Amino acid sequence: MENRNIEIVVIEDEEDILELIEYHLSKEGYTVTGFLSTENVEQFLEEENPSLILTDRNLPGMEGSEFITYLREMGYDIPVIFLTAQDKESELEEGFAAGGDDYMYKPFSPKELTLRVKALLKRSGALQKQERIKYKQLTMDLVKKVLTVDGERVSLTNLEFKLLHTFMKHIDHALTRNFLRDEVWGTEGDGVNDNAVNVAINRLKNKIDPKNEQNYFHPVWGVGYNFK
Repeated sequence: MENRNIEIVVIEDEEDILELIEYHLSKEGYTVTGFLSTENVEQFLEEENPSLILTDRNLPGMEGSEFITYLREMGYDIPVIFLTAQDKESELEEGFAAGGDDYMYKPFSPKELTLRVKALLKRSGALQKQERIKYKQLTMDLVKKVLTVDGERVSLTNLEFKLLHTFMKHIDHALTRNFLRDEVWGTEGDGVNDNAVNVAINRLKNKIDPKNEQNYFHPVWGVGYNFK
């Protein structure tokens, strides 16, 4: 799914609720990372670039709105949805004053969760048609058909570009050679054997990661390849 390039952080100290949120957002195709407190979240934000934060107000350690106020002061402008069991107007005012963009009161339905998330991602522009996708050191410009690796442009054939794009849309999913043939070679895939697929992947690997420092491609015995 295209949504796999959209990462969402969820901070919720009730483990069952956290797992429920993670499940429903993952089912929509988003990449979800959950935390039981605000500890380690800032370190995560230094390394990743999530499109949305869902955070409970009542958290151990630093309270949810205090943490978002802190993030805003640090310069983070990631959209935020607050989760709370309190429906007091004062709670609402505090949340928006702290830099929140939306509010959800517990208990909420999975449908309400996914609709509010989608609406906020649309407003922030994250769900607009993606012209660029990024992963680790790779940036693909889908309009200009240009790949840069750690800021340096790397020349790919049309087939290699389609192959990499297919893997980038399905990060950490085992893709069969038949699936790759359909997605990348299309109608010409019938004449492409497994060895030709392996050769194309090795050629791509040598271009984007010649020293195998990132270790992108992982053969999956009896299936195909996993890109992660």
